[in-house]
Amino acid sequence: MPDDTFTRLRGLSGVVTGAGRGIGEACAVMLASHGARVMLADLDEGLLDAVAGQIRGDGGEAATTATDVREWASVEAMVRSCTESFGAIDFVVANAGIGDYSALDTGDPERWRRVVETNFLGVLHTVRAALPPMRAAGRGHIVLMASIAGRQTWVGEPVYIATKWAVVGLGWALRKEMLEHNVRVTMIEPGMVDTPLVRSTAEGRSELERFAALSADDVARGVAFALAQPEGVAVSELMITPVGPEL
Repeated sequence: MPDDTFTRLRGLSGVVTGAGRGIGEACAVMLASHGARVMLADLDEGLLDAVAGQIRGDGGEAATTATDVREWASVEAMVRSCTESFGAIDFVVANAGIGDYSALDTGDPERWRRVVETNFLGVLHTVRAALPPMRAAGRGHIVLMASIAGRQTWVGEPVYIATKWAVVGLGWALRKEMLEHNVRVTMIEPGMVDTPLVRSTAEGRSELERFAALSADDVARGVAFALAQPEGVAVSELMITPVGPEL
């Protein structure tokens, strides 16, 4: 029997944050390739234009909105842009995030603030903005880009790890809250992923040399799989790990 799982994505409309590169870009491109209409959100408008151009060149449908997930008004405008452009918001992939390699006794508190505001407050903003139209429609799907770092710990990224534990806790609380509203919640928890964000630091490049890593497309397939499930089915939590030496 042919697998028609991803055909359920056709005609859905939604937002991917952090869509300018890495996992967000891969998610946006993959969802659009299966017929979803995608609002691309990121701080960098140049990156957004490039991803949107790729999607449109492949026959997909995409729009863009410059968004700072740390700012509530910016996120409200993002969701409004999606509903105005496509008529609905069926899903949101809360993916925007940044990293930080530091120690708790020497790290930069201002950097920590940016990490917490992006990785956790940004997720809260995204969820808060997306829920009212989803509840009004009586359906929706929120995908939270968590991490294996939300289930494990290691030395070197304490604040990043803390934000991912927070996202996992939020996801389970949100799932309970949304059961009566027919809004599904999925937490995606990848292991190490080879992305521009990881490659932007010496620590990240060193880890990629020593440990196995997923590709951004590997994670995007997990997101697409979760979003493509039939009504009445929820992939609540999906941990995706590479095969090989682990961090």
